[in-house]
Order: sequence, then C-alpha cells, then structure tokens
Amino acid sequence: MPRAAKWFGDVVESLMASKMPVLTVTEACYVNPRMKRIRLEGDLNGLDFQLGYAIFIRVSDTEYRNYTASFADVKNGILELLVFLHSDAPGCRFIKKLHAGDKVRIGMPRGIKQYNAAIQRQVFFGDETSLALACSFYSFLKKNDHIFRFYFELDASSEDLPRLLGLENFIIFSKENLKRELPALPFFLQPEWLDANFILTGNVQSVQTCKKLLKKNNVRGRIFAQGYWMEGKTGL
Repeated sequence: MPRAAKWFGDVVESLMASKMPVLTVTEACYVNPRMKRIRLEGDLNGLDFQLGYAIFIRVSDTEYRNYTASFADVKNGILELLVFLHSDAPGCRFIKKLHAGDKVRIGMPRGIKQYNAAIQRQVFFGDETSLALACSFYSFLKKNDHIFRFYFELDASSEDLPRLLGLENFIIFSKENLKRELPALPFFLQPEWLDANFILTGNVQSVQTCKKLLKKNNVRGRIFAQGYWMEGKTGL
C-alpha cells in the first residue's frame, strides 16, 4: 500500500494504535552520503520480528513506505533501519529529516520466512536497497557457522557500504555488467552450491535475471525472490 487517502490512514492509526507503536529516534546518522542509519527505541512487546521482516511507516499524509529492519531486539525495545537515499521521493525526504528525539509510528512487521538454519550454504544477492536485509542476515549466518556469500550490485558511489557496515564474504559487481558477470559466480559453477538457500532482493529486473539463471543451472535449493523497486514504479 504505497498510497492511501489521508482519512483512511487516520482511521487505521486510530483503530490499530495498540499494534502500531510510536517509537523515539535515539540515533540518526549517515553511514555514507547515500545511506542513513536510524535507531528507534520504545515498547515492541507483542511484535514479531522474524529475520527479514519489514515494517511500514507513514512518510506523509498519504504515502507509506516499507523498511526492512537491519536489527531488532524486542526485549530491549530497539529497532534499527538502514535506508538507502536514492531520490527526492517522499520516503527519502522523511528519512532525511529525522533527528534524535523525533517520534515515529511503525506498522506491524510482516513478511515471508527467508532463513533456514538447517541449510549450511547461504547465498544473498541484492543491491543498495538490500543492505539492511543483508545486515540482519549477517549475524545469524556468523552465529550459526554457515558458509555464505554476499553478491551486491552497486553503483560506484555505494561500493564502500558493505565494508562500512561490517559485512564479510562479499563480492561487488557493476549494474552495467550484471548479465555478463552473473553466470561466472561460484554458485553457478560449483555443484556443492546447488543445494544452497538463495535470497534474491533489490531491483526487480536484476532479481528476475538472477532467478532465471539459477533455474537454468538446475539449482535444487530454495529460491526466495522479492523485488524491492522497479524503474518507474512507486512504492513496491
């Protein structure tokens, strides 16, 4: 629901107030000029933050945007977001203006289960908009001794982000050479990766390209594919 009438949003917030907590911004800082880290604190009791779940935020009277939690600690009431600022759209304007002390109402977390602890090998594919999800996965992958690889399709101005966010085992390639470089990645060439768990997110076209290549190479592992954005379309 990227857009809804103001009266409808007001009614939903009134009726669902107990399930849409208002949190306080305790930190708002830039990781680099195009990514902002937002730390929110408050009462998260009763909310189910599964790995990879997203919350929605009303960024204007009529606009809503989804944000994946990069970190969630329900017990201690801590939620962190990593937001890539890619345009002057309503969501970006809202995030840019946030400062410590501001109040933000969040919608209930929801999503589809993406992580399977029983599968040793994990492959993550995404772009700048996928980095929050990558960070949420990273701690689980390390803690549970997975063999994992991150593959990021990034602009030159974003190539420093995986390192700044503390990620490991990542390869960066350019958006221009995606179709040429993807078939040479290890999980297309090595049989031990055919049973991996594949998480594909980010640009819709890139996700579709990667998924087609995986199926063409007869991978046996589960493929989770979710486009976060598409050129010319608002608020996927």
